[in-house]
Amino acid sequence: MGSLTTENGLLQKFDMDEIMNCMHCGFCLPTCPTYVQTGLETFSPRGRIALMKGVANGQLPIDDEFEKNMNACLGCRACETACPAGVPYGGLLETAREVAQDHKKTIEKPSRIRNLVFKHIFPHPKRVKRLGSLLWTAQALGLQSFADRTGLIRILPREMAEMQKSIDKVASPRKRKTRPHIMKAEGQKRLTVGLFTGCIMDILFYETNQATARLLTKAGCDVVFVEDQGCCGAMHAHSGEMSGAKELAKRNIEAFERANVDFIVNNAGGCGAALKEYDHWFHGDPVWEEQAARFVAKNRDANEILAELPPLTFSKSLPVKVTYQDSCHLAHGQGVRNQPRQLLRSIPGLELVEMKHPDSCCGSAGTYNLTNFDMSMQILDGKMEQVKETKTCMIVTSNPGCLLQMKQGIVRAGLQEQMEAVHIMDLLDRAL
Repeated sequence: MGSLTTENGLLQKFDMDEIMNCMHCGFCLPTCPTYVQTGLETFSPRGRIALMKGVANGQLPIDDEFEKNMNACLGCRACETACPAGVPYGGLLETAREVAQDHKKTIEKPSRIRNLVFKHIFPHPKRVKRLGSLLWTAQALGLQSFADRTGLIRILPREMAEMQKSIDKVASPRKRKTRPHIMKAEGQKRLTVGLFTGCIMDILFYETNQATARLLTKAGCDVVFVEDQGCCGAMHAHSGEMSGAKELAKRNIEAFERANVDFIVNNAGGCGAALKEYDHWFHGDPVWEEQAARFVAKNRDANEILAELPPLTFSKSLPVKVTYQDSCHLAHGQGVRNQPRQLLRSIPGLELVEMKHPDSCCGSAGTYNLTNFDMSMQILDGKMEQVKETKTCMIVTSNPGCLLQMKQGIVRAGLQEQMEAVHIMDLLDRAL
């Protein structure tokens, strides 16, 4: 009886009104990377929504097959852009994964690795920083290159062994500790903004965060590195750990409220999409809904705010041909498409060449390239064929996960000598 009551409680989490809004028209099918790769209906948004409906109605069990079909989705949300009915597929997917995980926890204990990641590492910023320091130490001692040269890297799982080739040198602990709390605006001050530094972003892409801050100061912003902020919660939410995601969100809401900034700026498409959805996460919550709505109203992607501020003044020409890879969560999740292109075209000498489907997923999708490696690489290899057709020497993107994935794509395609992948903030900073 207790188990049945628990299961009924889980099923009530589904929003049946939104599930029923799906007209099964099929407009989503050609936009879905996993459906394009497999042709399987259960690997399409329409098919997954049908499975959600069956589970929510009690006609299908919450079993391993349901979990597998939900986890096979990249969560790229291209289907949302294509959907004529405006079905919020991303939210439905998060609910389905939460239901699957909560049900699983009634049957078996979560694995040690899952507990380690979601309970003991990412909710604790100091521990994330310590891991960053360990990585810096390994790089400084030459252990990473030694493992590559000797083949020791093969002791790692294949997906991690391939990914590590894309990781550049991380900033030293000393460099991170000595960063000033505030970077002052150059010239006339227009705004005070808080930079959302992220968790992994501030380790693997510390210099990108610094470049973003420099760009904002040149555009007239005081930039505050807000204390006590942490992980955005996206990884938890996408993995069915919604209660953990909300705890992380509460910490960020409170930290930025105390900072009292005009806007909250981030440079990671995936993080930004999560930050802008805090109000949905707390919908109906009598304590947090209003605070979450205020937090969301202040959030801007770095491309958004730089495009709104007076144009940056570039000191030199950058004669280079580039192609732009849209971050799924920036383009489909936040609707930010034109601003990055506007900024790129403002760089003197730069030529932007669009690929066939710049807003199709690269296969990164958070941790998807680790949990669904083969599918991720199939999608990436197809994306690299589009990149090759542009005959450019640079792939520009606006998300750290996409950046790592595109670097990996360059290596897989054997284009290391003729192409690089760059975050748009780094490229703008380079041009200045």
